[in-house]
Amino acid sequence: MRLRLPAWTATLTWKSACFIAVMCCSLAAVLGALVHVEVTRQTVAAAREKALGKLGEVTDRYEAGEPLPPGSGLDPVGLPPELRALAAGGHRGTVVAEHRGRPMMWAAGPADGRALATAIDYGQSARTISGLDNAIIGSSVLAIGGTLLVGAFAVTRVTRRLHQTATVARRITQGDLDARVDDPRTKDPSRRQDEVATVAGALDTMAGSLQSKLESERRFTADVAHELRTPLTGLQAASELLPAGRPTELVRERVRTMRQLTEDLLEISRLDSGSEAVETDLHQLGRLAGRVVRASGTDTEVVVLRDAHVETDRRRLERVLGNLVANAHQHGRQPVVLTVDGQVVTVRDHGDGFPDYLLAHGPQRFRSGGKGHGLGLTIAVGQAAAIGATLRFRAAEDGGGLAVLTLPGS
Repeated sequence: MRLRLPAWTATLTWKSACFIAVMCCSLAAVLGALVHVEVTRQTVAAAREKALGKLGEVTDRYEAGEPLPPGSGLDPVGLPPELRALAAGGHRGTVVAEHRGRPMMWAAGPADGRALATAIDYGQSARTISGLDNAIIGSSVLAIGGTLLVGAFAVTRVTRRLHQTATVARRITQGDLDARVDDPRTKDPSRRQDEVATVAGALDTMAGSLQSKLESERRFTADVAHELRTPLTGLQAASELLPAGRPTELVRERVRTMRQLTEDLLEISRLDSGSEAVETDLHQLGRLAGRVVRASGTDTEVVVLRDAHVETDRRRLERVLGNLVANAHQHGRQPVVLTVDGQVVTVRDHGDGFPDYLLAHGPQRFRSGGKGHGLGLTIAVGQAAAIGATLRFRAAEDGGGLAVLTLPGS
């Protein structure tokens, strides 16, 4: 079973802190080891020189037949065996060993086939080395802690700016084209820009360019739709004067289709610009859904599992439900069922279901699985967002399409 680490271990701050800690510990270990080895070498060398000097004095006194000083003698008690063997072999040497619970520096040399040895106190030197080791450890801990604090502060400043840039990017993705990072480093040419400022500046430039292009396209769509309304109104009035017959019905049907397309384009343009105000009031959802179905003139079953009162814009909600019902009858098959369950409304048909592209990416303008222009569901999604509701599309378990509208407060 694979161990899953907490999500926060994937953050840049955590990784940077681990990297700084590892590098500080490695550096402290290397420097501490070097200092320890060098100081120990110097301390041992000084103690060995002192011990050998005393051994020379003891040897002179032994050869002169004078009494030996305390701590010296032939094969004294406590002399390390390896040093005794070295002296018996005709060589001089030193070694540090415990004697009666105290560290001693022993020095020994040959004397009449035996070992003439002396010892000096090595406790002070040992305490000096131990104190140095403790000082190295303590200073390393303080240095690592200080470096971590400074490094975390520096990395947090960078990650905070990165989070801000990511937040602005998400806002732009959700449709807020006015969102900008506005990093002060990108506004002052005299200040040097780091990589984060470069990314923030590029994001702001991209957002500005995207906003300009979308607003240009939006104005073009609105202008075209608005200019078409007048001739289409005249054309519709003229078609009513034509004599009855099949050609007249075809002309009138095409005029109505073009007029409805023009109105849909104008509505989408208004939704994109966000210029319309939402007028909310308290409405009974089951009654409102029934009124929408009756106005549609379709054979749609209304099921109220749990009625609720919702505070919403009635016109916009009716537009959403009307488009969902019309789409279910146009692209699906009967029976079509509209269900009210609290503040959740579903519209279900028993056709082939929604196209794969719609389930994956949502409705797209002028792209439809059959007849139509793909604007009805686009308007439904836009009007749902305007009243704070969410509209999701998915495939029903036993076939067909299912549109789920969730109103605020549920």
